[in-house]
Amino acid sequence: MADHFVHRLIAAAVAGSWAQTAAAHHADGGSTGAGAVVAVALALVLATGGLLYAIGLRKLWKKAGVGRGIRIADVARFTLGWLTLGIALLGPIDEIAERSFSLHMVQHELLMVVAAPLIVLGRPLEAWAWAASVGVRRAAAVLRAAPLRRLWDLLGTPVGAWTFHALALWMWHLPALFSAALASLPLHCLQHACFFASALGFWWVACGGIARATNAASIASLFTTMLHTSALGALLTFAPTPWYAQGSSAAFGLSALEDQQLGGLVMWVPGGFAYMVAGLAIVGAWLARPEPSASRMGRTT
Repeated sequence: MADHFVHRLIAAAVAGSWAQTAAAHHADGGSTGAGAVVAVALALVLATGGLLYAIGLRKLWKKAGVGRGIRIADVARFTLGWLTLGIALLGPIDEIAERSFSLHMVQHELLMVVAAPLIVLGRPLEAWAWAASVGVRRAAAVLRAAPLRRLWDLLGTPVGAWTFHALALWMWHLPALFSAALASLPLHCLQHACFFASALGFWWVACGGIARATNAASIASLFTTMLHTSALGALLTFAPTPWYAQGSSAAFGLSALEDQQLGGLVMWVPGGFAYMVAGLAIVGAWLARPEPSASRMGRTT
């Protein structure tokens, strides 16, 4: 049963590999050579990551049993998150987002509040660790060396993760940097990498709070992130003039200002809602914690 399920998962991952790579070739048929190379490279990275997840899952479940170590629900979350990541970066959204600010915001929200938390909840590191050889795991130990370990320790705190995520969001939405990213493929790739990496770190810490149901700092970081992202969305929505050159082509029949206002609403409403729901989930889990039993309390008095 376990082998049959995981074999089907691996087959799906292989099929996804070909589909994503073909989609990247097709989507960038009329783009610059550099853009096509980036798209194909990204498709291969996504396909490889999905395949390694399936291989690691097969090894784990073969040893521990289906649903042990990584639950079936975790696999579903990872799959949805990984597919969302591919849709955001390789599908038609990415092509149209070059001409529409509002769709560009949809793309960013898919990266930060849909793909990132789903991938984190899918426990990819455990699956990839099972897929990796002993030599690869030893080589990866360099990431835990003293200088980098201090950086991970800092970014792994609620304050560190919150700060990195907030800085990435606000910095890249400054008009000068946003416009520069649109004009430069390397900067545009860096922008998306910052958004996604900071979101992964943020949700890694926040979802740890969901698992422990004891982390007040995770609740605070989620609600304050909801506030400052909503503030940025409101500024974009109510700005009297366009901040960015993007949107001047009147995508979807909208003026540049209308396109920006719609993009601000995307960040403000669904984006803020995602942080609020996650914060309420932690609060609910915290309140649902069982109280110490009377007998245990009696033994401690």
